Amino acid sequence: DESAFIVLYERLKGPIFKYAFYMTSSSSAAEEVTQEVFLALLESGKRYKVTEGDVAAFVFGIARNMVKRMRRQERPYQQLPSQDWAGKRVGGETPTEGLTGQLIRNEKLASMRAAIASLPDHYRQVVVICDLCDFSYEQAAARLGCAIGTIRSRLNRAHRLLALKLRDSRISPAELRAGGTEECLI
Repeated sequence: DESAFIVLYERLKGPIFKYAFYMTSSSSAAEEVTQEVFLALLESGKRYKVTEGDVAAFVFGIARNMVKRMRRQERPYQQLPSQDWAGKRVGGETPTEGLTGQLIRNEKLASMRAAIASLPDHYRQVVVICDLCDFSYEQAAARLGCAIGTIRSRLNRAHRLLALKLRDSRISPAELRAGGTEECLI
């Protein structure tokens, strides 16, 4: 059904892009993954069975596999430093924010992204899903296909690793969630 696909696309394109961006650290790679996910859904959507769970989890699984495939191929992508995950300017000047504030914010964002990107995939996935997309442990477990206890332990370990990596950056835990949750609806 075309109208159902359009609704699904509008609902999931942002969250899929955000997940792919944080997993690949590249906006161009994230765009490619997002496109490929929905093309694959068009081609293989008949494999999805309502009795097997949430359609968002099915689409998320396609995205996870696309990211893995892309990383195996190791195609180089050039990250655009002036763009964030949604294509907005990073550190865009507001009337109350000067150049110094922009520089500090950009430096913190770069440190945070580098720290998240340096995590092993299984830790990075739970940070992106639980912290940046604000999913519950239950939702994360459903999307990653593992137990809730596994999500908790991976997230705990990921937080400890991030704390070590970010201790010199002076990034607060609240700033880790700076990506916002408005685009994470899956």
